Amino acid sequence: MNTSGKFQIQKGMMHVCYALAPCVLAAVYLFGWRALAVLAVTLGTGILVEGLFTSRQGKPVTSAVFVTCMILALSLPPTIPLWMCAIGAAVGVGLGKMAFGGFGRNIFNPAMVGRCFLYVTFPIAMTNRWTDPLAEGAAGFARWSVPADALTGATPLVLLREGEGLRGADLLLGFTGGSLGETSALLILLGGLYLLVKKVAPWRIAVSCLAGGVAVSMLAMTMGAAFIPGPLETLLSGSFLFGTMFVATEPISGAKTKEGQFVYGFLIGSVTVLLRGFSNFPEGIMFTVLMMNALVPLLDRGVKAAKKLSTASPREAVS
Repeated sequence: MNTSGKFQIQKGMMHVCYALAPCVLAAVYLFGWRALAVLAVTLGTGILVEGLFTSRQGKPVTSAVFVTCMILALSLPPTIPLWMCAIGAAVGVGLGKMAFGGFGRNIFNPAMVGRCFLYVTFPIAMTNRWTDPLAEGAAGFARWSVPADALTGATPLVLLREGEGLRGADLLLGFTGGSLGETSALLILLGGLYLLVKKVAPWRIAVSCLAGGVAVSMLAMTMGAAFIPGPLETLLSGSFLFGTMFVATEPISGAKTKEGQFVYGFLIGSVTVLLRGFSNFPEGIMFTVLMMNALVPLLDRGVKAAKKLSTASPREAVS
């Protein structure tokens, strides 16, 4: 951890930025250079808001704000108005992080706090303004944004719930509608593996989250619940992989105990699939992560209490 001027460089947070960089490039290729404008506005606002808090304390802005803003920007629709990006970043950094005391003290994932605020405040912009990606020639590298006639109200999750099939290759490479950074499952997996190799992301959370999603989707498929996609579609569609690799594994708001991390991740994966199938929200990982964030203290305390009870003598256990 190094402090340079007004910024505090955190090695772990920079590794997350590196892992997200391919998703940023894919967003530009698929949706045009406007994707960078979304990122720039989100990042600029987040740095400004954190700076307003830290300057009064005589502390630098941490590089964690880059991670928060990159995750938030990549979780937004390609057509979202830029002023909404600024609001989301201000709420995520200001209320989701700095109001709790800054880095290391936030209870909830700041990026998901900002996205949830936008979701409930501007539902049309967040749920009904999707676009088909560009996929020919230079694609988005030669355009500012996708053309107006590419607007669509359907994402892969919506199509799957309506019973329409999707090519696995399109889901893997990202040639489907969706948020800026959630479309390419391949790049998300590569970025997630990078974080696991660098030991930045807790592998227990990532693995158990994937296991929870697969287990519930397989159970639903066995029971004939056609409105819940199969395991492969569950993993590759929507923001399940993105949320697993970059959101659920956020170390500050996630479970700290080893056993708690397994339970925490499994609950995120399984409840996300249930919300997708039984709620009015085709995408549920945002709400699931925030719910599980609230349960982390209880979960970790429960694990510690169970360990203490298991190692106690019979007399101590009775007392």
